[in-house]
Amino acid sequence: MRLILVRHGETDHNRGNITLGRADVPLNVRGIAQARALAASFVRAPAAIYSSPLARAKDTASTIGRATGIGITIDATLIEMNVGEMEHLSRTELRARYPDFLAAWISDAAPDARMPGGETLREVQARAWPAVERMRLAHPDGDVVAVSHNFVILTIICRAIGLPLAQFRQLRHEVGARSTIDLNAGGAILVELNARPQG
Repeated sequence: MRLILVRHGETDHNRGNITLGRADVPLNVRGIAQARALAASFVRAPAAIYSSPLARAKDTASTIGRATGIGITIDATLIEMNVGEMEHLSRTELRARYPDFLAAWISDAAPDARMPGGETLREVQARAWPAVERMRLAHPDGDVVAVSHNFVILTIICRAIGLPLAQFRQLRHEVGARSTIDLNAGGAILVELNARPQG
């Protein structure tokens, strides 16, 4: 299976560097343009398109679906990390309210540092990777698109290529970008990382 991981287009939260987890914030004008550019980047239709249930991902997936003629399947396990009490906060507010968490978050303890009232990265990976396995079983020889969110995508890539989760910061995946992984019985090959189609 060729897995194409797509991060949704930009929202006003992304533009303003405001923490965004499961709040259902829509794409902004730039995000809509990014979704169209992503859709135009597909030279052939995938076998399937899966999406997080959040509107910013669903709308990005639907744009790809309309361009390729493929319907989308909602998969709740692709939803973004639950950031709990940190939802909607600026970087200044995060530093003021949660200094202990942020100290753990930038250390080797990051995979098990729990967002206050939310999830850990390890928990995100534990729920997201089985979704990849289900996709691979359903479409072993096809291209599969999964439209999701930053932390979900990073944990999937780490698991696929054997990168320790504590090193997730070695990867970057921006809004409106795609990464591609070839998954087969012999392992995984990262074909493309953080590619941003121009629209």
